[in-house]
Amino acid sequence: MLFSSKSKGFFVEKSAHTVLLARTSSANAPMVVEEVRECAADDAEALAAAMTELQPKKAPSGYMQAVCGVYPSKRVVRRVSLEPKRLKDPAYLGEVLSQQLRIEPDKYTTVVLNANDGADFDAARPNPQKDVIFGAIGGEEILRTQEQLLEEGIYPDRLELGSLSVLGGLIDYLKFTDDSTSVLVLEAGPDVTNSYIVTAGGVEASRPIPQGYDSMIPIVQSELGLKDAESARKLFFSNTFDFTGMGPVLIKRLIKELQSSIGFYEVQTGQSVGLLYSLLLPAKLAWLDGAIASGMGIQSLKIDPADWLASRQVTLSDSVKAKVDARWFGLFSLMVNHNLANATAQDAVAEKKA
Repeated sequence: MLFSSKSKGFFVEKSAHTVLLARTSSANAPMVVEEVRECAADDAEALAAAMTELQPKKAPSGYMQAVCGVYPSKRVVRRVSLEPKRLKDPAYLGEVLSQQLRIEPDKYTTVVLNANDGADFDAARPNPQKDVIFGAIGGEEILRTQEQLLEEGIYPDRLELGSLSVLGGLIDYLKFTDDSTSVLVLEAGPDVTNSYIVTAGGVEASRPIPQGYDSMIPIVQSELGLKDAESARKLFFSNTFDFTGMGPVLIKRLIKELQSSIGFYEVQTGQSVGLLYSLLLPAKLAWLDGAIASGMGIQSLKIDPADWLASRQVTLSDSVKAKVDARWFGLFSLMVNHNLANATAQDAVAEKKA
């Protein structure tokens, strides 16, 4: 038998810079997160060592079977308001993809979710929601991602678009903490920063901004008088220089774009954005979260996941609690059963009414 049933669970979140891994006491909740590991995405030896530490005895297949959250470079995650009168038209969603999102439907694998609760969108239901989230990955990129995971010794039991997993987890976290604040979520990349506005009620807005952290490198070169861009890049991604003082200059253009997006949202809804949550920042650029929050005049979201996870029957061991910070939220979101979460929320509402 190639793949035998396993008592332990394994979870992997892989972004452009970092791989986060966890072993849990079982594959499904209730579970205990027993151990976690972290390594650079381009360090094959470190990844192999981390996997051996988490799974000393290899499975019969030779692979670590894991739930995987991934962030392909050409992913699309966008909130769209549909036209209710056209929902019965079978060609309509394809038109949205090609005309509004500018992607070829036949070359992408796409999922459509309700913007408020993350449930699968169903146009055939009575009074379907018009506000939805499109998640799309190019078919070739999915294959490349799967092949790379297999080459690294990871067999994806389930492959999730990490962006959707994090957004779903954050919405659930805000519900659990009874926080009514609107949160600006930034998904940083080298060339693009995907921005979302999220509340406990769902994903309220989305916008890709054609600026990433690579756009800051020429500014670093100019400000420090460095001879070439490569020298600036190496310094920028190192721990040998404190860039916090230069932060306002580096993020000036990004802040302008974000203020435009937030201003439109606040005028449309009457709600102000008060918190920032950044994901996918390399560890050496973690300071950017505070710099952006300061530039926006808002606070960084402080996530303490232990109680939230415990309410979803996911318990952190003491050793794990000591190692993790907000960067691990995406990995933990892969572990949460949102059907269980929704049932728990419904039970809480029922208790209040009783």
